Amino acid sequence: MLSAESASVVRATLPAVARELDRITTRFYATMFTEHPELLDGMFNRGNQAGGTQRRALAGAFAAFAGALAADPGTRPDTLLARIAHKHVAVGVTGDQYTIVHKYLFAAIADVLGEAVTPDVAAAWDEVYWLMAGALIAQEARLCLEAHVQPGHPWRQWTVLERREETSDTVSFLLRPADGGPAPQAHAGQYVSVRVRMPDGVHQLRQYSLSSAPGDQVRRITVKRVHGGGAPEGEVSNLLHRTLRAGDELTVSAPFGDVVLDESDAPLVLVSAGIGCTPMTGMLAHLAATASTRSVRVLHADRSPADHALRGDMTRLVDVLPAARATFWYERPTPGVPGSRTGLMNLDGLGLPTDASVYLCGPLPFMREIRSQLLRAGIAARNIRYEVFGPDLWLADATA
Repeated sequence: MLSAESASVVRATLPAVARELDRITTRFYATMFTEHPELLDGMFNRGNQAGGTQRRALAGAFAAFAGALAADPGTRPDTLLARIAHKHVAVGVTGDQYTIVHKYLFAAIADVLGEAVTPDVAAAWDEVYWLMAGALIAQEARLCLEAHVQPGHPWRQWTVLERREETSDTVSFLLRPADGGPAPQAHAGQYVSVRVRMPDGVHQLRQYSLSSAPGDQVRRITVKRVHGGGAPEGEVSNLLHRTLRAGDELTVSAPFGDVVLDESDAPLVLVSAGIGCTPMTGMLAHLAATASTRSVRVLHADRSPADHALRGDMTRLVDVLPAARATFWYERPTPGVPGSRTGLMNLDGLGLPTDASVYLCGPLPFMREIRSQLLRAGIAARNIRYEVFGPDLWLADATA
């Protein structure tokens, strides 16, 4: 896929480019949004921009793709891009926007690296970019076709049937298509994008996992209010908490996401922390709806039982499944909550099956720690899948 000449140049220059990717992507986004402010209206999340997570995720993905191409020039590493493709179609990215990104990204590369960007270097990295863009465009077109949506238009109006207060910071919304048509096909573990107009008139997007069975006509999303804590507050989550009520309409995308429940008979381990319980609850609901007899271990960590969103649903669904067991860890336990442990999650002594399919969701530090414990317990890395809420910084950190 990558020409031999370009592969040689990329291998030689990758360390220098990687070292400067944060500066490059910072300049790229600043310039692009200055000249195309419309991209901040319903495309890019302002909180992710302000916190720097979006640029770190882009840098990590670009470096990982370039590194994989340089290591094996004859193969385009499309599998690295599946997660990005799902996020792109869920927010309405279109193929023509890759030309805009190319213009500003390569201007930023030239500005930051200066004379080091010779014609040969520019041509090699241009080849990398268009291989990456071509792979994404193809994957995104296929995803749109499968979801029966037009590129750039994954949206549909949904009516809020019910608002449920789950915890002091978490609320669930039960939704049904406003047009009365059937709900789109979904898979357990997928998410939808929610598109709302902020008080200043700018549209913002956020993804929320389906926390109900994906086959139901009524779908549920569970939204945790994101407080600032030194970072920007979650604009979308706070707006939904303040304003969204039964009877309102909400703009929601078709379901997307590459981390979906497999349909094998292998033992299943669902591991979550905090609001990471939402896709796991959707998976449990699907297993219950299909009368699954699969062996399931549900492991969840939270600050306290009162902070554990969907705890009642998780417990009820585990009780319905004949071969399911749950263990909860709470930093601040409450007397009278059976089956829970005190402190941080620790997998020692649980006897998890080494052939299990494992799904992880929660804060990145939690997932890294639990993944290490799973590997030490003998579970193969290929059997561990994770979901990140927001830009995927796991990949970014791995390539830093």
